[in-house]
Amino acid sequence: MSTPSLPQLFARSLASASKSLGLPNIEDEAQELVQSSLQDLLSLQSRITGLSLFSPNETLEDISTRELVYLLLPFVLSEVQGRVRTTEREDRLESLEKSQKYLKAFLGLLENYQIVPEDEVALYQQNSSSVTNPASRRELKIKQYQKEKDLRARIQVIRKRRHQEQLQTDFPNDFDLIASLLPSSTTNQSDQEEEEDTQTDDVLREATLLLIRLCFAQAHSQLQSMDQEIELLRTAPPRIAPPRPAESSPEGQKDKQKESEKDMWRLDAPRASGGPDGRGPLLDSSGRPLRPFTILPSGAGDRARLQAQVFRPDHNLPTMSTDEYLEIERQRGKFISGGGPASEAALTTSEQLALDSEMDGTREGEENSEAKRQKDEKWAIFTDENPRGTGNTMNRG
Repeated sequence: MSTPSLPQLFARSLASASKSLGLPNIEDEAQELVQSSLQDLLSLQSRITGLSLFSPNETLEDISTRELVYLLLPFVLSEVQGRVRTTEREDRLESLEKSQKYLKAFLGLLENYQIVPEDEVALYQQNSSSVTNPASRRELKIKQYQKEKDLRARIQVIRKRRHQEQLQTDFPNDFDLIASLLPSSTTNQSDQEEEEDTQTDDVLREATLLLIRLCFAQAHSQLQSMDQEIELLRTAPPRIAPPRPAESSPEGQKDKQKESEKDMWRLDAPRASGGPDGRGPLLDSSGRPLRPFTILPSGAGDRARLQAQVFRPDHNLPTMSTDEYLEIERQRGKFISGGGPASEAALTTSEQLALDSEMDGTREGEENSEAKRQKDEKWAIFTDENPRGTGNTMNRG
């Protein structure tokens, strides 16, 4: 099997990384794509280093347009390394340090070749977390976002000029954008098709430089996030190891032995186990009950009744109608009856007693006459003891 060329190796790694973005990072399929992309990128890095593709003695004009895209290799390495799944804190810290090393190498290359303008360098070197004023921090983030948006818009315009507006996705990610700038890997093309004219080469170079500037902006924001996460991981308290079982230690064995000795001298019967409720059997072998228990109904009607008692309103429901309640209150004598014209025309008790006493020759008449005499006598005694006006002293005595 022939060794793939640099564009083929870079394109394969970018395709795997782009495909992994559409999958949850925790899935095994995504991690297989990440590891495959990472392996290709490390192989590409070793081959570029062996070829001495970039030298600190060169300037930006010395780098050809076809080789300019490989300046993005450290940035892609950092992106793919950041998607490696880790479970332990030490592994996550090691992965973050690797990604941070790749990003710093990428920023060092851009600084060496002076690709990013000075105003953009000054803009993105400002750490938003160090700005204490909320308004200034917000204004700084807005400026950085607007700059990234402007770079993306200019890249889209150049891609349309190169007739690459139709890619695999409507909204390509950074991996797809980098892959679109790679030179063609086919070898059976004519000389006329291989040699790009000056205008096409300038357009491709401009698009590559704009994409490098966009990745420069993203690298600075990612470095700030990595610094914060690394600081949290380093200052986090160590994980508390689970305590060993008490039985494994000598003290635990001594405590267990003491408990067994106490149980041996207890007068209480040992607690039984088993049975429907875990407190021992209910009946012995002959069918005699060993302890009291309650037999609950299990019929459908009883179940519905118990269910109705549970699933009911949270307030007390009425137990009688309004008419029934008023009838009970009337029987208790809490209602005043009578009055009106009939009560006004009726005789008083004294008039009725005088009328009944006139029934001569009857037993009831004699009893009523005696009752009238006693009433008159009591009234006469009362008037003799209490003359008219004796009780009204007008506050004089």
